[in-house]
Amino acid sequence: MKKHLRWAIPLGLIVIVGMNAMGNYNGFVDAEERVGGLWADVETQYQRRFDLIPNLVETVKGVADFEKSTLVEVTEARASALQAMQQVKEGGSIADFEQKNLVFGSALRGMLGYSEQYPELKANQNFLDLQHQLEGTENRVAVSRRDFNAGVKGYNSEVRRIPGSLWAGMFGFEVREYFQATATAEQAPAVSFGK
Repeated sequence: MKKHLRWAIPLGLIVIVGMNAMGNYNGFVDAEERVGGLWADVETQYQRRFDLIPNLVETVKGVADFEKSTLVEVTEARASALQAMQQVKEGGSIADFEQKNLVFGSALRGMLGYSEQYPELKANQNFLDLQHQLEGTENRVAVSRRDFNAGVKGYNSEVRRIPGSLWAGMFGFEVREYFQATATAEQAPAVSFGK
């Protein structure tokens, strides 16, 4: 009987350690998938925003004689932000993505502010509808970013706590990057809706 106990205790410890490793690994996978899903929600909202812009630019071009440089600036900033969003999927920096979106938002606010000089544009129903959709999209982006950060917080907690931190390093799970406010975030954007 003693011979069986001599093997049972080490075998039991191996099983316990193995179950702990498996449980931690599966927890990391679940948390990582949740963060990935939340990032997809963020991308969806940004994509919605990016998709509205060509319609807004075309409406502006059709109603007002805007300076071409203003419309080109908005279009180029949109393309740059879209590219940065794709790069995040490939391991790029969220901070770089946010910086490109800051430039894009600035160009967009410039176009919307410039539109004040065109009463026929401010009265155009398509333009007004697009402005309202853009405002709603900005709210959705904010909610998606907040949810993403909450998901990253949960994931990072699992990766950094003991014993998870021991297993995370072995299995290659790393702390994820949060969305962070840009340097100008405390300034309210000067978007005019013609009111």
